[in-house]
Amino acid sequence: MMWLLACLLVPFVTAVICLFCRKNVGLVRVIGVTGAGILFLASLMLLSEVRESGYVVLQLGSWSAPFGITLIADLLGASMVVITGLIAFTVALYSVRDIEDRLVRSNYFALFHFLIMGVNGAFITGDLFNLYVWFEVMLIASFVLITLGGRRDQLEGGVKYLVINLVSSILFLSGVGLLYGEVGTLNMADIAVKLADAPNAFAVTSSTMLLLAAFGIKAALFPFFFWLPASYHTPRVATSALFAGLLTKVGVYALIRSYTLIFYTQFDLVQDILLFLAAATMITGVLGASVQYEIRKILSFHIVSQIGYMIMGLAIGSALALTGAVFYTLHHIIVKTNLFLIGGLIMRKCGTGELKKIGGLYASMPLLALLFFIPAFSLGGIPPLSGFWAKFSVIKAGLDDDHFILVAIALLVGVLTLYSMTKIWAEAFWKNAPIDKVENEGTDLIKEKLGLSLVLPCVALALITLLIGLWSEPLFSLAEQTSKQLLNPDAYIAAVLERTTDEPIVTLDN
Repeated sequence: MMWLLACLLVPFVTAVICLFCRKNVGLVRVIGVTGAGILFLASLMLLSEVRESGYVVLQLGSWSAPFGITLIADLLGASMVVITGLIAFTVALYSVRDIEDRLVRSNYFALFHFLIMGVNGAFITGDLFNLYVWFEVMLIASFVLITLGGRRDQLEGGVKYLVINLVSSILFLSGVGLLYGEVGTLNMADIAVKLADAPNAFAVTSSTMLLLAAFGIKAALFPFFFWLPASYHTPRVATSALFAGLLTKVGVYALIRSYTLIFYTQFDLVQDILLFLAAATMITGVLGASVQYEIRKILSFHIVSQIGYMIMGLAIGSALALTGAVFYTLHHIIVKTNLFLIGGLIMRKCGTGELKKIGGLYASMPLLALLFFIPAFSLGGIPPLSGFWAKFSVIKAGLDDDHFILVAIALLVGVLTLYSMTKIWAEAFWKNAPIDKVENEGTDLIKEKLGLSLVLPCVALALITLLIGLWSEPLFSLAEQTSKQLLNPDAYIAAVLERTTDEPIVTLDN
């Protein structure tokens, strides 16, 4: 239980210390990176504990569920916390060089760790209202981070980001209010028990749709995705990478948790909708990426398209499909974060992210070319990289369940994804560098040499991607065990409510 609480306390304490030390820029950088490293170690210990016991549950204040605040880590939650710790550490290290002194003094590292605390809180809460609270912690911290620096494009992107996420919050609260009015509890496990035979189908359906819309906005599902490519290319590269890797995955996590636990007896209500949204999200995201010629805009649209694969796994709902969804989510967090970080290296070297204005990087920086090649073609699903196994799992699950149209769309989107990655490769690396001098065009970037704190995180994430591809069995086994837990909500309910697994589910009629 200590490690469960540590995953919230470590980023919180780190953020507070950074606030008090903000005038000492060097010290704040050290504290920011050290805190992220400690969090990563604590998350690994939590995952080890969960793998031994199945579930780690903490009832805060010794109030038993459903009356108190429940923190719970199962394999899904613990895995997401571990991947959050990894991304926090690598991005914090990258931030040492990427974030200039004035932004460090503006509390960048404190906001960074408050955001990580919100992300971890969302992954380990067992209560719907507290999930909303953690969402708001994330929203406040992320809005300030996205506008930190005060440029016009940052403010414009931040306003779009804030407004659509406030709409999501309103929908979330509305759905939670309907549920509470119907079942009288906000504990996820207790809701699942009481919805098993809910008498008011209208209230249940309404809350299901409201939460689908709220979480769909957070995950950038079709048709709610437009805020993401409008805002993720505007902040500093480290901030973009952190957002790209983690924030939409919190929405994906919430959808998986909702429809494998809270609404698992009503999954038929949303399955067809999820199948459609998965297909539409894949198509719109990849088409948006195909017409862009700025690195971070291309990568932002690809966040959208790849979310579609994760929702595809959830929508199919079989053991293999959920395994694929979990594997895909974990793989994508690593790959997408790294692509944004490498995109930042390109921008630092060339002074711009516009593909038409850069080139010749393969000849001048072969290591950078290799670093880009690994995550880019993993995203495209080229074997033996990790993206191949992720796509293979969800596509195989689709074929097994006769979702042939969805599989065809997924394969087409995979080809178009590869096209976009090849476009970046051809423009930035293969073609000759432009003769004209590249202008900075109002960004904070300047052409400079790359330091170890910028390169090492990219190397580490690329090696992890390569390792997962060449030795996928450990992660696939973890994802498989996770899907078995997700398909057995009675065990989760028993762990939270301190019941035996063979005890019959109590319904409202009882």
